[in-house]
Amino acid sequence: MSEKITVPTLGESVTEATVSKWLKSQGEKVVADEPIVELETDKVNVEVPAPSNGILGTIKVKEGETVNVGSLLGTINDNITSIVSETKEVKSYRPPKKQSKKQPKLFEEKKNQSHQRKTSNELEDEQVLKLDNEQLEDEPLILEEVHSEKKETPVQPKASKQETKVSPAARKMATEGKIDLEKIRGTGKNGIILKEDIMALMGSKPAPSERKIKHGPEERVKMTRLRLTIAKRLKEAQENAAMLTTFNEVDMSEVIAMRNQYKDDFLNNYGVKLGFMSFFVKACVIGLKNFPAINSEIQGEEIVYKNYYNISIAVGTDRGLVVPVLRETDEMSFADIEKNIASLGQKARDGKITIEDLQGGTFTITNGGIYGSMLSTPILNPPQSAVLGMHNIVERPVVINGNVEVRPVMYLALSYDHRLIDGREAVQFLVAIKGMLEDPARILLEL
Repeated sequence: MSEKITVPTLGESVTEATVSKWLKSQGEKVVADEPIVELETDKVNVEVPAPSNGILGTIKVKEGETVNVGSLLGTINDNITSIVSETKEVKSYRPPKKQSKKQPKLFEEKKNQSHQRKTSNELEDEQVLKLDNEQLEDEPLILEEVHSEKKETPVQPKASKQETKVSPAARKMATEGKIDLEKIRGTGKNGIILKEDIMALMGSKPAPSERKIKHGPEERVKMTRLRLTIAKRLKEAQENAAMLTTFNEVDMSEVIAMRNQYKDDFLNNYGVKLGFMSFFVKACVIGLKNFPAINSEIQGEEIVYKNYYNISIAVGTDRGLVVPVLRETDEMSFADIEKNIASLGQKARDGKITIEDLQGGTFTITNGGIYGSMLSTPILNPPQSAVLGMHNIVERPVVINGNVEVRPVMYLALSYDHRLIDGREAVQFLVAIKGMLEDPARILLEL
């Protein structure tokens, strides 16, 4: 008996996937609910579990092929015999045996001699293949064996690799400079590598990069479904929205001071570190409540104002950018926000993020500052109407009450859809964010 392995439901609006990797080989034992194949969608990777215990049978879809929801991927069999019956057809047709012609005596003698030299295993193999080989006994090609002899060319023994001769001074220079002596041709007596050979190499043109040597001047790699989707959505955002970006700077002194004062107590009480992101999320929620147009979207000829605050947090991974969602952030504490951000970030980096984790966001925060970005213009995350870009914190001279002081400053960038959001609303929203971060008590009081 066998059980089918099919493509599961992949989530809203996702109808197809690409077979990324088979985690088990054909004929390998599997356990129920054990991941056996990984599917790649335009949003996340999905592991398909084994429907039952057994042996992985025929693999119907190879790695790299695209499949639809419900398509057959392979089978789970209860024994190895089922696999053989699936993959191999038993021949029931026996061709009529031809009347063998009389063969030369010399051939018969040779045939008898070779038969005596056969091992028991060879004889068993010959019995299995007898049906197919019976027709070949009459072929005239057999007679050519009597009249043609092949001279066997003796195999020349490989010459042993000669040890590279190096002078003591040259060896010391090569060790210090991590130079491969095998790539150097010695100019000394009997090919010995001298100090001058090492110096000549160091003065020569640098060798090509290892990547160039391995892959050539160019290499072509097929884009993943996630990367293709990112490219498509970002291009759609530029084409379908009238994007505009406004900037401001924030003095982070007060936030840094508060964080340094309470980070140890916060960690001891809640088991998670106090970061900057929770301050920004809280400040954005208050700003979105005061400027509802920024938390809205255009649907056809209507504007949909959303009275819930699901903040999307952009996370960079090895596979590309993913944007998991913090839901109902207006009902979260600082600790709840930090815990959920840490959890979603780890899931994204481990490739365990789900489709549900990526859906339903109303506003996006992206932090290019963790990679050292000083200033950028973030692109909208459709169908959202605005995105806030954070950047790195750098000490800069700032005029305070007529005096020049050095303060930790961060540049903020707000990109928004100008079709829906006026410049006045966008600037006021960003100024409100600046005011709350420079005086964190306003966040707690929602001022």
